[in-house]
Amino acid sequence: MNGNTFRMPARRLATVAAATALAAGPAALAGAGSAHATGDHGRASATVLRTGLDVSLLNKTVNVPLAVTLNEVQAPGNAEKTALTARLDGVDGGKPFSVLRADVAEAKATATAEKSEGTTTLARARLHVPGLPLLSVVEVQEVTSTATCEAGKKPVADANLLGPVTVLGKKVTLTTGGTTDVKVPGVGEVRLDLSKEETTSGTAAATALELKVSVNPGDLNVAEVDGTVTLAKATCESPDAPAEEAEQPPAEAAEPPAGQDAEPAAEVKAQGARTEPDLAETGGSSATPYVAAGAAALVLAGGGALVLARRKRG
Repeated sequence: MNGNTFRMPARRLATVAAATALAAGPAALAGAGSAHATGDHGRASATVLRTGLDVSLLNKTVNVPLAVTLNEVQAPGNAEKTALTARLDGVDGGKPFSVLRADVAEAKATATAEKSEGTTTLARARLHVPGLPLLSVVEVQEVTSTATCEAGKKPVADANLLGPVTVLGKKVTLTTGGTTDVKVPGVGEVRLDLSKEETTSGTAAATALELKVSVNPGDLNVAEVDGTVTLAKATCESPDAPAEEAEQPPAEAAEPPAGQDAEPAAEVKAQGARTEPDLAETGGSSATPYVAAGAAALVLAGGGALVLARRKRG
């Protein structure tokens, strides 16, 4: 009786140890996982020309808006149209007139999970407004703009104007990043803002040339033309930066039962290279060693119980 009472905890301990081995194996493997988040695509746009003009007819008794765009694209997209015409009722009998003509007029926008970018190029371009069929409001040799937004990096905006600029028939020298006013008596006034570049922590915008137009040509039944014209504008918005991989802390080793000394730790094998055959080929899995260990413990516990029972009967 005393012998059975003394050995019962040992059998129970063996059973608990086997169950612990079965449960601890998968748990230890689960503790080695990691997480990685993928960012969303960014956004980009590009526009060669955009106008917002108000045309006043018959001594300002009739107002006709002129809102047109050339090569306005959003990612993904591109356009290479080089001419834009428009019609306005009451102006030159409603005949079409040329708003912009250029040898090169390109707009491109791209967006991926790593980078979004908008670019524009305008070369040898001439801009007209109603009432000035022969005199260009502005002529430029070449203007470009680029807005680039990369995930995890500071956005970049870049706008450039190359070559001479002619405004209302007058050659002018523009100040980079500044404002230039050009006045022509009997014709009107044009205010030019060159190379406007704006960035935030996640966006960028670059405008090569922005014009504020106020002309009174006195022809073709046009009293006055006021508004803004934007040449070569590009914008972008950064994609979400991918989150850094977060590793879970290693599983803590279970403490030995009270009254028992901790056994020496098993030999640690190098990670990353497999030296044994793939267990999947034989129908096994990564938990197979733990199942085997548990089964062995149960067999030993059962054998001990059988020996004790025979001694008791003897």
